[in-house]
Amino acid sequence: MHPSAEIHPTAIVAPGAAIGPGCRIGPFCIIGAEVTLGEGVVLDSHVSVDGIAEIGAGVRVSPFATIGHLPQDLKYKGQPTRVVVGAGTMVREHATIHRGSVGGHGVTTVGPDCLIMVNAHVGHDCTLDHHVILANNVMLGGHVAIADTVFVGGGAAIHQFVRIGRQVVVGGMSGVEADVIPFGAVMGNRARLTGLNLIGLKRRGFPRSQIGTLRAAYRSLFRTAGAFQGRVEATEAAFGEDPVVREILAFIRADSHRGLCRAGREMLEDEDAEAEA
Repeated sequence: MHPSAEIHPTAIVAPGAAIGPGCRIGPFCIIGAEVTLGEGVVLDSHVSVDGIAEIGAGVRVSPFATIGHLPQDLKYKGQPTRVVVGAGTMVREHATIHRGSVGGHGVTTVGPDCLIMVNAHVGHDCTLDHHVILANNVMLGGHVAIADTVFVGGGAAIHQFVRIGRQVVVGGMSGVEADVIPFGAVMGNRARLTGLNLIGLKRRGFPRSQIGTLRAAYRSLFRTAGAFQGRVEATEAAFGEDPVVREILAFIRADSHRGLCRAGREMLEDEDAEAEA
């Protein structure tokens, strides 16, 4: 325990826990023996961190959140699985991040600079990359993989083993049962592609020419006739020199437990209107 750490007298810190410099542990927090808190971690109050848990520098955890507790997996029998929370992430009230399971890769990972809002749940063996935002009441089943700069709207549920590519936006209250291509936008119960995350692309400085290429590739993949494998090959032939299109194609071709989220016919006119705006 670093001498600069501040620990409220009502907090319980088990022997063996590693508490870094500048940490602040508030009232009624409970810290397990195999927990490591990086520099400047703040646990506001009533926070419980257990198991083999590594909390990165500058993480802040709000009251009644829990990190590293048992996975909701009936096959789990106390094996030494882990949870890692990256530097600068914020975990808000009542959020839960469970440790990994032996049926997965043994670790649940939340990357740096994420925001896990009130009452969100990150299930066992999930992987969240940089700058992921889960709004209030989002539910991630086990083994979900979410890439960089994804926003998941409030109340959305993501089925176990789903992959979500980078810079995706998931509409609030959606039920996502299949993989979502990078830069896509999905909505609905059950969720369907509604187009590209055009607002996110513009905000992050993608040039107009590349956005135009992405739109053309999206149309080639999801809005033309013929077998899907043929459309993938045609899209590669037409746009495969663009690195962002190659990223989407690689995502489509990767191994998947859940298949691919496709565009619903009822969404096509909405996608055109959004693009023109």
